[in-house]
Amino acid sequence: MSELFDPRIGGVLSADIAVPEREHEMHFYSRVLTTGEIPLWREDLMNNQGAPVIGLGAASPEYRDLPLQWIPHIQVADVAASANRVLDLGGSELIHNKDEGGHSQWAVLIDPNGAAFGLIPVVSAEAVSPIEGEVASVGRIAWLDLTVENADTTCDFYREVVGWFVQNVDMKDGDEQYADYNMLGGDGAGVAGVCHARGKNQGLPPVWLIYLPVGDLAESLRRVREEGGTVVKEASTDSQYAYAVIQDPVGVSLGLVPG
Repeated sequence: MSELFDPRIGGVLSADIAVPEREHEMHFYSRVLTTGEIPLWREDLMNNQGAPVIGLGAASPEYRDLPLQWIPHIQVADVAASANRVLDLGGSELIHNKDEGGHSQWAVLIDPNGAAFGLIPVVSAEAVSPIEGEVASVGRIAWLDLTVENADTTCDFYREVVGWFVQNVDMKDGDEQYADYNMLGGDGAGVAGVCHARGKNQGLPPVWLIYLPVGDLAESLRRVREEGGTVVKEASTDSQYAYAVIQDPVGVSLGLVPG
């Protein structure tokens, strides 16, 4: 994302999850994310400037229907209209929170592939804390990726639901050329990727992967294994880690990138 924490249609400011064994999970994430000389995350999972970017809640009865996936919160122009469009296009609704006047405040939905996501109104600029210092040193959601068999129709689904614009990304699988997709927010900045489950993306789960930056990716991956998680995929360039996909101890998938 080129403009972090920017209020705009299609922008993603935060993500959360409801998990069993919350204390165990908190320990896992606080160990994995707080690497490097100047960690980008605090042990309470706020970022290093005290902003609540990711939230880890307990799997209480209120949230019993939520899947074990990190749920990104995507800003849209009209939560109710977007939620209705999800249903029209074959998705489903898990939670739809409304105020006393019946106005939609936020919703959690499932796309036709089973990937969970949240819809929120565009956040006001006044509600976003200013970033101090270098942007690269801030804990944040660096990117989103969704890998599915039917990337073409999934791309169209999110274009209609969220209002994302689409940019083709040329890909190659052996001798065959194809396109994956960058999803662009209302300001034209990249927000997410929708990818075919083939080539280098084969074997990834069909859920929204949030990519979180860490100070020392090699050390974070060591801690993933040490704390009972799994490294699903590692990618490197010039002997340096470029990114990794991991699963936490309860099987939730996410990505890590260098900070």
